[in-house]
Amino acid sequence: MIKRYQTPAMANIFSEEYKLEKWLYVEQIVAAVQGELGIIPKGLNRRLAKTSVQPERVHTIEKVTNHDVIAFLTAAREKLGSQGKWLHFGLTSYDLVDTAFVLILREAIDIVLKDIKRLLDVLKRMSLRFRKTPQMGRTHGMFAQPITFGHKVSSWYEEVLRSYTHLKIARQHISYGKLSGAVGTYTMLSPTIEKKVMKRLGLKPEPVSTQVLPRDRFALLISHLVIYACALERIGTEIRNLSRTEIDEVSEPFTKGQKGSSAMPHKKNPITCERICGLARIIRGYMSPAFENINLWHERDLTNSSAERIIFSDCFYLIHYITLKMLWVLKNLNVYPDTMLKNIESSLGVFASQNLMNRLVEKGMNRENAYKTVQVLCFKALNTKTQLKNLVLTDKTIKRYLAKTEIEEVFDLRWYLRNIV
Repeated sequence: MIKRYQTPAMANIFSEEYKLEKWLYVEQIVAAVQGELGIIPKGLNRRLAKTSVQPERVHTIEKVTNHDVIAFLTAAREKLGSQGKWLHFGLTSYDLVDTAFVLILREAIDIVLKDIKRLLDVLKRMSLRFRKTPQMGRTHGMFAQPITFGHKVSSWYEEVLRSYTHLKIARQHISYGKLSGAVGTYTMLSPTIEKKVMKRLGLKPEPVSTQVLPRDRFALLISHLVIYACALERIGTEIRNLSRTEIDEVSEPFTKGQKGSSAMPHKKNPITCERICGLARIIRGYMSPAFENINLWHERDLTNSSAERIIFSDCFYLIHYITLKMLWVLKNLNVYPDTMLKNIESSLGVFASQNLMNRLVEKGMNRENAYKTVQVLCFKALNTKTQLKNLVLTDKTIKRYLAKTEIEEVFDLRWYLRNIV
């Protein structure tokens, strides 16, 4: 991932150094359990706890071995002396790699969940703050009926909350490891050893594995990250639309010294939300390889490995990045209630069309006639820039069904917002 979209927290846990630390940690726990059971001599785990392996040394060895795990083990054994022969005893590469990878992914999930929780807190406060702020609701990009800005934000909150819940579930589904060997049949190590090791790592043993953990677990995680990115994209898209010059109901924060355009000094563009929406497209692209990785030949092949070295780290980088950016936007969002009310007024009252039609039906008018009558008046109001209520008050047909007070109630803005909590 380019540095522009890295966050310090993700850069740390997806670094090569941290991966090797986790590999050593898993080997340490395995050695501890094996030592206690008398499978290998005691003491290796203590040596491993004090051992570090440098990525540069591993890369040098890998140029010869063309196998990263063997290169790691070789580099580690250089520091372990005679005890090194017991390192990785009875394991296959992906007993180590997958189990350590899951530990890293869980930490990444926890970082994201923590900041999504912060995002939820901001959205909750916004929904309460603007729960009674009238705003025109739009469908198909056109005026529909009034809502409140708080109601809109509440829908954002609920969607993000669902993603938060789903990611917590995905964390549970990914929290499995394996020590079941080359084809998952415990040829060298028993299920008892696996259970003891996984308990110490805070994981569950995979019920049935091959040489690798089932990739549907990983695809599930990616899918929920993608859905969450789509939630942020929806928020970003709405902010961009509401920032349009002719709407002007909200705007992104514009910092001191910021420039909007190299050519047009007047510009204040919603660039952060545009960036969030653009990166959501990249995140969605990770779904395809994640799902294709589920299908591996026999007890495994290596087609998943190369893709996973990219998609998981990059996905978490981008997810965390757009979360922090959305947090910043929402915490500093400029909201213009007066413009929202002005836009409602500019609708010329046509938002009342359904209510007016239903009132006429209730008073005995045929629905088709009621629909046509209201439609004609609405189009006339829009074409002549006349308030619909004024046309209704003078329409002879409607006056036969509705009194003036009843017509006034039809256009009362408070009626449309009465059930928003």
